[in-house]
Amino acid sequence: MEKAYFNWSSGKDSALALYYVMQGKQFKVDSLFSVIASGKDKIAMHEIGMELLMKQATQIGIPLTVFRFNESWSDEEYGMAMERYIEKFKSQGITTALFGDIYLEEIRSRRISNCAKSGIKAEFPLWNISSQEILKRFVETGFKAIITCIDHSVLPESFLGKVIDREFIETYPQGADICGENGEYHSFVFDGPLFKKPVDFQIVRKYHVDYKDVDTNRPHRYCYLELG
Repeated sequence: MEKAYFNWSSGKDSALALYYVMQGKQFKVDSLFSVIASGKDKIAMHEIGMELLMKQATQIGIPLTVFRFNESWSDEEYGMAMERYIEKFKSQGITTALFGDIYLEEIRSRRISNCAKSGIKAEFPLWNISSQEILKRFVETGFKAIITCIDHSVLPESFLGKVIDREFIETYPQGADICGENGEYHSFVFDGPLFKKPVDFQIVRKYHVDYKDVDTNRPHRYCYLELG
């Protein structure tokens, strides 16, 4: 089996992709790998902090490696720091980086290119499976996830805090990607066949942040659910 690390976002696509990998015989996942901005200690957009990431990793039974970056870094500085982490993985015999992306070709190509520069492969267990099929499999496999972020221009605030289940699928707005691949929403997985036990968490608060749209200069609102 090839040794790999898995790029872990804490959300549903990561969970299903990792589950498929662990059911197969091609890869042995030695580490979950999460990227967090220094000083925030949360995964961007998902808004999941270190404590919950560690709880997930503990219940999955795979060690967590966290790459902290400074938001003031240039692209070159970020790339150099990331390469140092990749070199550590390579020194452990890891040859492959695993991702939960579904169909955004630009992102996939960039990941493949960046990995190739570091001398490792990039693999995508969910690639080109339809969004509808992925969410159907996620629910039918027994996973549970809660919505922690929504793009308010696409989804009503009532979706914040919903659990992904059959009702979620049935009530999801037509025209929006049901897996949130275009940033419609983000999630936190707390139960399912990957976990020895469900991950304990509580809802701390709801809040929103308005960003300036670069094209229209109008506020663009994201609503968040803070978990603890």
